[in-house]
Amino acid sequence: MKLSRRTILQGAASVPFALASLRTGALAQTAPGTELPPILFVHGNGDYGALWITTLWRMESNGVARDRMMAINFTDPLARNDDKVEQAGRSSTEDQRRELAAAITELKRRTGAPRVALVGSSRGGNAIRNVIKNGGAGDVSHAVLCGTPNHGVFATDDQPNNEFNGRGTFLRSLNEGESEVTPGVAFLTLRSDGMDKFAQSDGRFIGKPGTPTNVTAQGPELKGATNMVLGALDHREVAFHPRAFREIYKFIAGSEPARIAIVPETSVRLSGLVTGTPGGVPTNRPVAGATVDVFRVDPDTGERKGGALYSSKTGSDGRWGPAQVDPAWSLEFVLTSPDAPTTHIYRSPFPRSSEVVHLRPARPLGPADKDAGAVVIMSRPRGYFGLPRDVVLLDGKEPADVKPGVPTDAAATLRLPASEVGRNIVAQFGEERIVARTWPASENRIAIAELTY
Repeated sequence: MKLSRRTILQGAASVPFALASLRTGALAQTAPGTELPPILFVHGNGDYGALWITTLWRMESNGVARDRMMAINFTDPLARNDDKVEQAGRSSTEDQRRELAAAITELKRRTGAPRVALVGSSRGGNAIRNVIKNGGAGDVSHAVLCGTPNHGVFATDDQPNNEFNGRGTFLRSLNEGESEVTPGVAFLTLRSDGMDKFAQSDGRFIGKPGTPTNVTAQGPELKGATNMVLGALDHREVAFHPRAFREIYKFIAGSEPARIAIVPETSVRLSGLVTGTPGGVPTNRPVAGATVDVFRVDPDTGERKGGALYSSKTGSDGRWGPAQVDPAWSLEFVLTSPDAPTTHIYRSPFPRSSEVVHLRPARPLGPADKDAGAVVIMSRPRGYFGLPRDVVLLDGKEPADVKPGVPTDAAATLRLPASEVGRNIVAQFGEERIVARTWPASENRIAIAELTY
């Protein structure tokens, strides 16, 4: 496939590894002769495979079989400060290359396909390029890099072993030569038109205000790739937004998706992995001995409608589920995990089944919470809150801790006095509305209204 070097401006609306696989869906499969290659989705720095859940649902809604898709969980998803120096709970570029190569081998084995398509968000694109450049090109048909800092988050002469330094050893090795892509693999990059916090000329978003980064909004582009601009989407939205899904699907399938909307199933089964944040570092290592309880809640009040629909304790593999739910039900997941706050996670209805409903407990209560009777967090894992771009309301007000301008915040926190324990809190982002209940911080409990879209 011959790729142009154009940039297309598009508008946009405002185990050493753990793999999440998906079984055959209810929709008709793609017609014979037009089947897509198997697709492996690769998350970014500190993240997990659960972020791809809406993308997976949209793929299924276009006839892609669940068993031809995977979403990897890197064991230790957070990058080292120095790629050459071991750091507890963090991974090197070689760690990620090795785990991704193993995942590709597994997906090929399961499907019998000669090659797979790779789709990566942010740091996930670094692993994809590393695999392809270092022996894996023959296993990969397509590479879609979404918001990947291909020329660095910064490009300076210090920190030569930082993975995100455009002048550092790692990225220079990937970018050497006239073309920055590997022949024989079709490359697509998706980027923001100035709203990606990791593609900014000023260092204020990496803790160095007023210092030039030597990186621009064009940083995610690659010479030799098809490069697309998705308007005013943020760093995560260029991977997980419906607009991004359209381009991912079209590039791999060679045609427009039949639909962007997610088609609901009549019956939904949910399961996933419980992980933790030891020492404040997010990992995808399984947590044993965690209890997961799932309740149906009233969408208008957040109050439980009866007893637990599902309840169990995780074993050594950290897996929970499956829980059988209705696609119209709003849900509360109660995660009781060792050495962590009891976390009440409120979610919008799940329209389709998923095995990537991964759960991590909330961060421990800290000094800022010492006088709070209740703590409620509004979380958006698949994007950031953009003000004034978005409608963002927590308990009827724009959150004070969400900064305006370039979207940088994926969570907002509300702290309430003890007299407010037991009431409901409305979290609103665009058209998605979640009602959570407040729980006593004195009992080491935190509520999270976790947005799906």
